[in-house]
Amino acid sequence: MGKPHAPAELLPGTLDLLVLKALAAGRMHGYGIAQHVKQTSDDVLQVGESSLYPALQRLLMRGWVKAAWGASDNNRRARYYELTAAGRKQLAVEREEFDRVILAIHKVLNAT
Repeated sequence: MGKPHAPAELLPGTLDLLVLKALAAGRMHGYGIAQHVKQTSDDVLQVGESSLYPALQRLLMRGWVKAAWGASDNNRRARYYELTAAGRKQLAVEREEFDRVILAIHKVLNAT
């Protein structure tokens, strides 16, 4: 049995994409976003608080997400984030750009 892998580092520029994609599934608080990324990536990707909350602030300032205070599952006060219409459009733009870059990387790696 092999040694477990450490969580992978996020590629530069992918955090906003991952947060927007997580919020496309519905309204979430910060911890929920981090858990969504971790679980859907089979524990390969992890988003730390030190990068997540500045990213959420950046997305708020750009109008791609909105936020409101509410009660979490354990009755604690939490800030919930939700995708805006502009955020949905940006998600499509970022996804297209990411797919373009990944295709280019595959071409380079598979070149003879």
